[in-house]
Amino acid sequence: MGGGLVTSGCTRINVAAGEEGGDLLERLRDRGRVRMGFANERPFGFITKDGKFTGQAPEVGKAVFRRLGIDSFEPRFADFSSLIPGLKAGLFDVIAAGMYITPPRCKEVEFTNPDYNAPEALLLPMGNPLGLTDLQSVVDHPTARIGVLTGSVEERYSLALGIPSSRVVVFPDQASGVDGVLANRADCLMLTRLSLLSALEQRPGAPLEIGETFVPVVNGVEQYGAGGFAFRTGETKIVREFNRVLADMKAHGEVLEIVRPFGFSEAEMTDLTAEFLCQERES
Repeated sequence: MGGGLVTSGCTRINVAAGEEGGDLLERLRDRGRVRMGFANERPFGFITKDGKFTGQAPEVGKAVFRRLGIDSFEPRFADFSSLIPGLKAGLFDVIAAGMYITPPRCKEVEFTNPDYNAPEALLLPMGNPLGLTDLQSVVDHPTARIGVLTGSVEERYSLALGIPSSRVVVFPDQASGVDGVLANRADCLMLTRLSLLSALEQRPGAPLEIGETFVPVVNGVEQYGAGGFAFRTGETKIVREFNRVLADMKAHGEVLEIVRPFGFSEAEMTDLTAEFLCQERES
């Protein structure tokens, strides 16, 4: 998606030209504030009922930026598919949304090393009437409709595996995806298990269940669910400094302590690198 509208607070802002070039890290230190783009998806980045900007990515990002000399944080909401266009247009300084690091996205933005790696799962109607277990089971079923978020890797995986677009139901956000399964507009919703668990916490008693975790395989290649922070292409200094601080925090167990309240565990911690994840891998 190459443009559109991004929302910040109550103001809708047209995607326009970015800020002037230069050293982003120094500009942020001078400003004393970083604008963090997010997509309101629990547990990765969201606004609480009392207006607090929090989640796995915002809290890790805040900790890193504080060590880099920046201690004020401005949330900038965007639909997930508008995050990269919004970043490139200068509407925010960093994407802090737990965004998966994939080769196509690496061609558009500069990623930090990932701070987590999480498997996928399907959100299903209670009892799983179609017997769906993973993405391949949707491919193999003649009529199953899979719900995905707009602009997500799950959408790309589904189409790459040959699921007809008529059976790929695209939702703008996590909440509408859950509603879609409840309303039988989709037979499942594919997200990380962490995201689905967090979504169900907001729907106590809903007749839904989460299937077993799995790693999608596309063209014989396992697709890692490793997410990081994204900056505009060319901002290599701040990415290098961010990675340095993040590595130190990982080594001392600080990242795990920050993200544990959001459902993350040692199993989601990772030493994968953006360099590896940005490579086109063949079977």
